[in-house]
Amino acid sequence: MKIFRASERDLRVERRDTFTGDVLLTAVVPTTDGVTVSDVVFTPGSRTYWHSHENGQLIIVTAGRGFLCAEGERPQVVTAGDVIWTPPGQRHWHGAAPDSCLIHTAISLGITTWGVPVTDTEYQPEAVEGAGHGR
Repeated sequence: MKIFRASERDLRVERRDTFTGDVLLTAVVPTTDGVTVSDVVFTPGSRTYWHSHENGQLIIVTAGRGFLCAEGERPQVVTAGDVIWTPPGQRHWHGAAPDSCLIHTAISLGITTWGVPVTDTEYQPEAVEGAGHGR
């Protein structure tokens, strides 16, 4: 067992190398035994690059509204209270809607493999499943 004391952690990191827009990560715990747990704040319109996780990823949306998209599918709207499981190796991206912040806790298992930025065409709100349903 290991206790991660708040006073001993380097908590906040701004990321620009694998995100479009302004994103702030807070390490809940440092990567331990292949598990990374982070709180992530996406400003409106910001998003991850395409990426995958060796052993999957669990996302718990805590505030705001955003999009999540698996490769080959249309982006879907996600809001506070939604929980998303991304299976091992599935390429995907996630981020805030253009008119809302998005805050989520991400639990990433194994190595994260980063790809290319999500294009503006891939991100278009008109392409998002459920965007017109008031979520």
